[in-house]
Amino acid sequence: MRNRSLHAALAAFAEEAAHQLAADTADGADVPFEVVELGGTRREAPLYCYRPLTASFIDERLSILGRLASYLPAVHALAACGGLDSYLVARGEVQVPAQPRARAEEALRHFLTRIFHESTDFQLSADRLSYAYDELESLVMEGRAVTEVVAPIMGLALTSEEIALGDGLSLVRADAYREAPPEARRATDDGGHQVVLAKLTWEAAPGDEAPLRHAQVRLRRLLTGLRLYDTAGIVLARTAWTRTGGNPWQPFAIAAGAQARGVCVVPAQQEDELRAFLSLIARRTPRSGELAWALGRFELANERPRASDALTDVLLALRALLEPEGPQTGRLPGRVAALCAIPESRAQVTERIAHLVALERSVVAGVAPEDQALLPLVDELTGWLRALLRDVLCGHLDSDLRAVADEMLAEEDARQRTIV
Repeated sequence: MRNRSLHAALAAFAEEAAHQLAADTADGADVPFEVVELGGTRREAPLYCYRPLTASFIDERLSILGRLASYLPAVHALAACGGLDSYLVARGEVQVPAQPRARAEEALRHFLTRIFHESTDFQLSADRLSYAYDELESLVMEGRAVTEVVAPIMGLALTSEEIALGDGLSLVRADAYREAPPEARRATDDGGHQVVLAKLTWEAAPGDEAPLRHAQVRLRRLLTGLRLYDTAGIVLARTAWTRTGGNPWQPFAIAAGAQARGVCVVPAQQEDELRAFLSLIARRTPRSGELAWALGRFELANERPRASDALTDVLLALRALLEPEGPQTGRLPGRVAALCAIPESRAQVTERIAHLVALERSVVAGVAPEDQALLPLVDELTGWLRALLRDVLCGHLDSDLRAVADEMLAEEDARQRTIV
């Protein structure tokens, strides 16, 4: 067994599916049969046997099996595999689905059919499971090595043991992942909260991107999504761990070690919302341009230990999005207020942002207030930046924020002139 997480997910689904199928037959559902001629000599009558059509019986119940709790984890585990095409072709599929989710669901159907081949009682045995799994793994893992990475996340708490995010990535409570290195499982943030682990598993083929580079990119994208999701200032721990092919865990540096300022608690009823949000952000995050640059500055601001340092990062991000003419125009405060404040509060918000712009000059001159006094002001400004980035990435705002803000300001001016 080379992929323990895949085996665990498929075994859990096979066990739950066996109970469901056995219960269906006990309630009177009949497994269809076909009559097969076995042959014989010319002088003897033909021999026939009845062969159960287990695959057809399972196909009729796919909608029921798809509602089992273990179904989605099994699909996600299979979708993370890179060799499903070979398995599906070996199982007789002529046209392999193009989408990873569809390929994984088709592979899971074939896997279940192989386990209960010509079975009518649907009793799951270790031999049947082992045979079907070994067949699948030998095809999907050809020339590949399973690489795992775990990285502690500070400022996040889960009520469930694990949230699968897809493509081999999940969030799991440290106390629920017994295979993680002891140092990762014992880690706690400064508030004493149990740490959540980002767990990443994938099969690397020869010539693929270096494992640590692949992990760093995926984890940074996850962190960006979590920081846009909540204001807790979520951070990665300094150290993550990796192993390949079941070898011992090895530590490697992953982050600068910033401190989380709060805790984002994800209750069970919000897991789907978080999963959908992170998926959307990952798909829509640009790799270049003003928005990508502003996101980078937003990330830097979250890593800064001092509010005075974060202030410049946030202002630079906002200027890239809303003040392309340059800071000398003084248009940033009004444009941010137009997008982030209700009409009755725009004047007050404009004044606060102008005050923060002036404070930046004080920071440069070395005469700014203490960081403790700056912190709530910078947090408020960071919240406005976060809201703008979220709305653009989620499609609620046009990416040309300057044009949107100027249009709103022009409409407000026209309304004021009409009132007068």
